[in-house]
Amino acid sequence: MELRQLHYLTVIAEEGNLGRAAKRLFVSQPALSYALKSLESELGVRLFDRHAGGVSATAAGHDVIAEALLTVRQAERVSATAERHLRGETGVLRVGFEASGAGELTTRARAEFSRRHPGVRVVPRRYDWGQEADALRDGLTDVAFVWLPNDLTGLHSELVHTESRVVGLPSGHALAARSGVSVLEVGDEPLLWTQQAPREWVDWWAVNPRPDGSSPRWGPTNDNVEEMLEQVAEGAAICFAPLSMARYYARPDLSWVPLTDVEPLRVVLAWSVGGDDALVRGFADVVRELSASEAGDGGERTR
Repeated sequence: MELRQLHYLTVIAEEGNLGRAAKRLFVSQPALSYALKSLESELGVRLFDRHAGGVSATAAGHDVIAEALLTVRQAERVSATAERHLRGETGVLRVGFEASGAGELTTRARAEFSRRHPGVRVVPRRYDWGQEADALRDGLTDVAFVWLPNDLTGLHSELVHTESRVVGLPSGHALAARSGVSVLEVGDEPLLWTQQAPREWVDWWAVNPRPDGSSPRWGPTNDNVEEMLEQVAEGAAICFAPLSMARYYARPDLSWVPLTDVEPLRVVLAWSVGGDDALVRGFADVVRELSASEAGDGGERTR
């Protein structure tokens, strides 16, 4: 049994599909399938049931995957510790965020923390659609900018940023040149959504139900920002996003128009209860200072 095989196992479990897992792992699907069969043969149990839509973990698979995940994470910690000593660093801080995070605050906080703690390596970790809180609970990050709504169970959190929301449209759309639109004005447009996030998260972003009680017209699904924007650009659907995403993901084939009648995105800085070490406290101090400055300068952050 090799650590590589256990890593493969965890990725297959997360993706639920050998093709997607192989793409993420940068290996061919036949090679990944062979590695899985070899591991199942070595362990003497079937780890996944195969079906038309992909794979699902068996009862034995669930237990093995849980242990594999612990092993892979511990191996990552071993490597990080060795690398830290190799670089002469005094620590590593993993900062999680989703898409554009808390806008400029995310980048400014990492830069200022690095200036104050030159021996600490700050590692940015990007997650897709509501997964940054789970990453904290799973020990994959030390601190994260979390988009609300989200499950904050077991986490300490502080509101640090708010920003308005926009609608993403293909550049040739009839509303693309508008200075602002109501959510009801785009009610007939198919809206992109994801199956990767909890329903509460999806409904909040979709403004479901709408102010008049209607439901969105659901369009195609996506698994990440890049897939979402590609589908908007090709005219398959529209999307709702924070203003910072419009700034960070500017494309000539996309137009971003402010939504005039929806509540803003709230972003909290969060970390695990009991994980409040010196580096996390130091990062939180930096974020608080910059967040207060952002508010004082007329930024979009509110309490």
